[in-house]
Amino acid sequence: MTVLERIEEKLTAQGVSYRITTHGPVYTSAEAAAARGTALSSGAKALVLKAGEAFVLFVMPADRKLDSKRVRKNLGFRELRFATREEVFALTGLQPGAIPPFGSLFGLKTYCDRALGQNERINFNPGSHTTTLEMGYEDYVRVEGPEMAEVTEAPAREEGA
Repeated sequence: MTVLERIEEKLTAQGVSYRITTHGPVYTSAEAAAARGTALSSGAKALVLKAGEAFVLFVMPADRKLDSKRVRKNLGFRELRFATREEVFALTGLQPGAIPPFGSLFGLKTYCDRALGQNERINFNPGSHTTTLEMGYEDYVRVEGPEMAEVTEAPAREEGA
């Protein structure tokens, strides 16, 4: 089964409604938001990191950056680094940018930044750079059960905002 099929199976089993759309290939959060016609903040960016001896998945709004000092302070990790492209592929079979916010699919503990909850609906690439899955934030939390944390820095304000 593909990653998308595994996600669809998980969501269907939990009675979750979702929408899938296809678009041209996107490789950055900004490109994805533009292709989707959605706010950058609604993108559920998923990053694989090595925290101590374990790999974990951090999920956050796409308009934010991971704050490693906050991660270390709030979650108690002494060592923290981004997984390499090779490690990401070995763990998930996917390329960066196509990782869905479901660490459970890959045996990874999932942490979700609380700021993602400012969105009623979230969007993410479910294993492909040409597909988007949109679903409710509350449904995501119910199905995945991530550990909630504050691990990002606030986005920079745009000029004129």
